[in-house]
Amino acid sequence: MSLRTHPEVVATFLSTLPPDDDHPYRTGPWRPQTTEWDSDDLEVVAGTVPDDLDGVYLRNTENPLHPALKNYHPFDGDGMLHIVGFRDGKTFYRNRFVRTDGFLAENEAGGPLWPGIAEPIELSRRDHGWGARTLMKDASSTDVIVHRGVALTSHYQCGDLYRIDPCTGDALGKESWNGGFPHDWGVSAHPKVDGGELLYFSYSKQAPYLRYGAVSDTGDVVHTVDVELPGPRLPHDMAFTENYVILNDFPLFWDAALLEHNIHLPRFHRDTPSRFAVIPRRGDASQIRWFEADPTYVLHFPNAYEDGDEIVLDGFFQGDPEPADNGMGNKWQRAFRFLALDRMQARLHRWRFNLVTGEVREEQLTDSISEFGMINPDYAGRAHRYTYAATGKPSWFLFDGLLKHDLHTGREERFAFDDGVYGSETAMAPRPGGTAEDDGYLITLTTDMNTDASYCLVFDAARVADGPVCTLALPERISSGTHSTWAAGSELPRWRDSDSAAAAIGL
Repeated sequence: MSLRTHPEVVATFLSTLPPDDDHPYRTGPWRPQTTEWDSDDLEVVAGTVPDDLDGVYLRNTENPLHPALKNYHPFDGDGMLHIVGFRDGKTFYRNRFVRTDGFLAENEAGGPLWPGIAEPIELSRRDHGWGARTLMKDASSTDVIVHRGVALTSHYQCGDLYRIDPCTGDALGKESWNGGFPHDWGVSAHPKVDGGELLYFSYSKQAPYLRYGAVSDTGDVVHTVDVELPGPRLPHDMAFTENYVILNDFPLFWDAALLEHNIHLPRFHRDTPSRFAVIPRRGDASQIRWFEADPTYVLHFPNAYEDGDEIVLDGFFQGDPEPADNGMGNKWQRAFRFLALDRMQARLHRWRFNLVTGEVREEQLTDSISEFGMINPDYAGRAHRYTYAATGKPSWFLFDGLLKHDLHTGREERFAFDDGVYGSETAMAPRPGGTAEDDGYLITLTTDMNTDASYCLVFDAARVADGPVCTLALPERISSGTHSTWAAGSELPRWRDSDSAAAAIGL
């Protein structure tokens, strides 16, 4: 019988946040951490760790150390990567700040240097910065993927990709793609990995405003194409099939008149259609096909695939991308109404683009409000049946449960967290050797305000409503956060070169 090791403090950082802070996205479930931990053989609070769960769950988090220059937005926080590893029924946990250039500079200065999304860029205390808006800090706190055995964190408004060891959390520097990285525009959050290939997009205030690229399994940029738009846009995600990528031009973008005065205020142009660009994965600009659909904005697309002459795309259609101030709730609920799933009216939706006739068909797939959907990664770019999404606490940017959509039958399974418990984007880990699409596990991290603690929950993906099959205690209550991914042990270098997962990560 192995003895559980006590969590070890690796580093603690100085925070300059005010002690009487009342900002809801820097307190409560969003209270940031200042400590980095190593913990092995996590305490099993309930259930049993599945022996065949093999790999690492990675989750990125906005975790600010310093106040805003003026107005803090939850997307501004410093990146912190959380890692929970599973092998042979054993577990480990690591959390590390993402050592971005902005993070290091602000820590050296002892305070904020760059404005956030809700602040004018003129507030910048530096003459350089990152992002499509320019003069922002690249916090690399939005997304995380694994490519070529290395975790890559990214920023929602374009920036560098930061390389991190997916097992130890060790910083490995910035991605260079063998000298081909597009440092002029950076890369947006939500690049996609399909086998050994990475697909990405970049956007900017400079024409042509949008670019797409592909990176090989050797880390070389092997393809790029300009995607001309009518003006600056704010794309957040992309999708791919076996042979195509799908980019977008949604009618939620910076007000052009205000942008002339360097004011970056998004507006929803309700009379302008949504547009989707379908491009062969190695296609040039002449092969871009544009399709128009109902006006909306979409943050995330769980998947796309080819069905005969059609491209099928699933995403979370926003019925109200620009919610009006209804005068209800406190000042914070009114200020951050653009983040609440119920205010945006986000629902799973399907578009069909016919490559022969040019016809577009679309349909709402469910009445349920949800977002941050994930699928079995083995089905990415191929026809899928199940989407696992998050439900939201009304009027808040907090996840209060899980929702499994069966797209064949329309049936939905739900699991609701207890009041005061909030989850993370839930990754699906296919069972090695499994044959069914939902043969595997769902993994999420929770922030429990009732116990002032955080847990890792593992569900049977085929039986979501039954609740977690195991619950693991983390060393400290973590901040709520956004995106996650799963990397199977087979994708990780040296994962099976030793007798235990702990030895494999150099302990």
